[in-house]
Amino acid sequence: MPNRPPSSSHPPSVQSELFVQLNEVSHGFFGSAGGVSKGVYESLNVGIGSGDQTEAVVENRRRVARAVGAQSQDQLKSCYQIHSASVVHFTQATPDRPEGDAMVTTVPGLALCILTADCTPVLFADELAGVIGAAHAGWKGAIGGVCEATIAAMQTLGADPDRIVASIGPTIQQASYEVGPEFREHFIGEVPWSGTYFAPGEGDRLQFDLPGFVRTRLEQAGICQIDVIPGDTCTMENQYFSNRRRHHRGEPDYGRNASVIMLTAK
Repeated sequence: MPNRPPSSSHPPSVQSELFVQLNEVSHGFFGSAGGVSKGVYESLNVGIGSGDQTEAVVENRRRVARAVGAQSQDQLKSCYQIHSASVVHFTQATPDRPEGDAMVTTVPGLALCILTADCTPVLFADELAGVIGAAHAGWKGAIGGVCEATIAAMQTLGADPDRIVASIGPTIQQASYEVGPEFREHFIGEVPWSGTYFAPGEGDRLQFDLPGFVRTRLEQAGICQIDVIPGDTCTMENQYFSNRRRHHRGEPDYGRNASVIMLTAK
């Protein structure tokens, strides 16, 4: 995947090979580099709900906003994420942060920003219709249909699944996602075909392929143009924040990565 190098004030980001071909869409998958936060939040923590200093988070979000071309951090829209399938339709740059785990918009200049620290971010765009979306797909959201709900919300705004491009961003990979047998049983109870995404681990432990599961859900929803950003947020400690890595180390908190998409002004 191509990388966008940092400028004097813009943090680095990874770019989707599919999205860079779109003329009226700006995007970026941002990790932990290029910000001002300190300690466990070093350095580009964009998590409003973290225990980081408010001024640092605001500055980090300003940098991310400017990196994708937004005029201010107020135009960088995020939700209060609750691991649901709820979709918010943003129409203006307001300071509110409604509950939800996905966003859609048709407004150029509004940047949709998903926060993750191992969960799977998914960005969507139908450039012809002028509709974009972003989803936070942890295992609860993925099994609950957050990706399908985002696609449906985009369709109400004129998008066509045949034209929608989707990119699965940096996330925890199967080798790092250890779960117990009860987790697998719950998944198979909800989605019978999901057993193929569990590999044997040590003892009764299993390894779950979250991005693989998300990709299949996208394909089943009619999305044919999909790419996947490689890499494991849990093991790439110099590039991404990770809640699971934080848990293993017994750290008190963790930063949040940003996955952002914006329609550019025509």
